[in-house]
Amino acid sequence: MTERITRPYNFSAGPAAMPVEVLQQAAADMLNWQGSGMGVMEMSHRGKAFMSIIESAERDLRELLAVPPHFRILFMQGGGLAENAIVPLNLSRGGAVDFVITGSWSQKSAEEARKYANVHIAASNEGQAHTTLPAPATWRLSSDAQYVHLCSNETIHGVEFHALPDLNALGCQAPLVIDFSSHVASRPVDWSRVGLAFGGAQKNLGPAGLTLVVVREDLLGHALKACPTAFDYKTVADNASMFNTPPTYAIYVAGLTFQWLKRQTEGDLSGVAAMERRNIAKAALLYDFIDSSQLYLNTVDKACRSRMNIPFFLRDESRNEAFLAGAQAAGLLQLKGHKSLGGMRASIYNAMPLEGVQALVDHMRQFEKTQA
Repeated sequence: MTERITRPYNFSAGPAAMPVEVLQQAAADMLNWQGSGMGVMEMSHRGKAFMSIIESAERDLRELLAVPPHFRILFMQGGGLAENAIVPLNLSRGGAVDFVITGSWSQKSAEEARKYANVHIAASNEGQAHTTLPAPATWRLSSDAQYVHLCSNETIHGVEFHALPDLNALGCQAPLVIDFSSHVASRPVDWSRVGLAFGGAQKNLGPAGLTLVVVREDLLGHALKACPTAFDYKTVADNASMFNTPPTYAIYVAGLTFQWLKRQTEGDLSGVAAMERRNIAKAALLYDFIDSSQLYLNTVDKACRSRMNIPFFLRDESRNEAFLAGAQAAGLLQLKGHKSLGGMRASIYNAMPLEGVQALVDHMRQFEKTQA
């Protein structure tokens, strides 16, 4: 699928833009997947056709993210919000869990976990309006925590851990749980520092409906009795994500995205490493313009600015609607900021090309000139 298609640039935080090649392939397969006479949505999830799809998707994802053999890849449902309950149901054993609060999503995670565990806030950036990250050396970790939870990229506030903390170096033996929903596959993962990673697919991997969980095998088999069977990680793992009917079409499209990612190159790099180099360049282009501007402002500490979700503000907020109207006319979609934060937000996930970010910068520059 090499045909070049011109589309508007979609900066939605999620569900988000997808690679055109993936959409083209899904369209071509819609009525008849590889001569089977069926679309993927019509297949038995236990038939040979779909089994080949899910097995390929898992194999490609393991390769892309360099997931070690002692981790299990689970395709689940419920999204990241449901995982805020499913994780403590599986890992807390009803005891203490530590949370690092860095924005709205980690706050939601902690509140949900309180229903199942004794939540301790080990660190928080709330006093800094979620614009920086608390240094790991300052975290007040519990001696009896069953796990430590953090959101490694906060979609709303635009802060990102560019390196995951080494809990062992902090004297903590608890596994690290990361919500990597909004930057999964945008950069490599250091699995030596992670016990479990989870994320909704609808930002960087595919359509809404699929949830990815990557969990270390020794963390399986400890679910609370109250945990629904379909959400028990061991049950899901033992049944190869097929205990209940999985989100078949979302898995199929995610699998196409994994194949697209494997084909990506950037200089001498390929796959996720290539995407990381590309994402660094895209983010630098937009941040550099914002920092040089007299009209636009980003308040996040430069040391932890997200490469995926870039909130920014007009210093004269009375011009917000005019800015958005102009962006819409220029084919730059869904730039309005989250309702809790206001302003603007550009989400520049893997599927956003450098040309899309350049088009946004061009609009921002032209709009600023009209305000002089």
